[in-house]
Amino acid sequence: MKKFLREFLAEIIFVVVFITVWFTVIQTYEVFQTSMEPNFHEHQRVVINKASYWNWIGSPKRGDVIVLNEPNGGSGDFIKRVIGLPGDTIEIIKGQTYVNGIELDEPYVVRSFTYSFDKITIAEGEYFVLGDNRDVSNDSHRWGMLARKNIVGKVFVIYWPPGSWGFVPNYHLEKQFKAND
Repeated sequence: MKKFLREFLAEIIFVVVFITVWFTVIQTYEVFQTSMEPNFHEHQRVVINKASYWNWIGSPKRGDVIVLNEPNGGSGDFIKRVIGLPGDTIEIIKGQTYVNGIELDEPYVVRSFTYSFDKITIAEGEYFVLGDNRDVSNDSHRWGMLARKNIVGKVFVIYWPPGSWGFVPNYHLEKQFKAND
């Protein structure tokens, strides 16, 4: 009986530790707006890896889809795409996005947009994020840079509705910069 209780207690401890770690690293998010269409739609549900950007693991890269806490003190979360990193110079001219003077090839942006955004250099610890549906997106072109502390994690799986299940495609925008070096 003691052996059974010891094994049962060990299994209970394992399950509690596993669940605690799981909810520390993984979070789900429901898309509530159209700012990421056509790539993410309202009521889709995604899985976020919160550990992706822990200091000793990694940092956001251009093209990553992230979930962030509303930057202006609101209580909501947003889903956006990382466009600019600390030290980058960002400029948008009549719908064309430039990072460090290089025009981005953005295959995830299907709808044209027409606004411009004056040239700015991103400070250390900040990021420039945009929605894929640029004209309707509440993002860095409206409220400025995103502080690193507001990033919840990297979106990596769409799990609802079942017909749209799959890994989030990665657009390696870094390749565009290496080709121009």
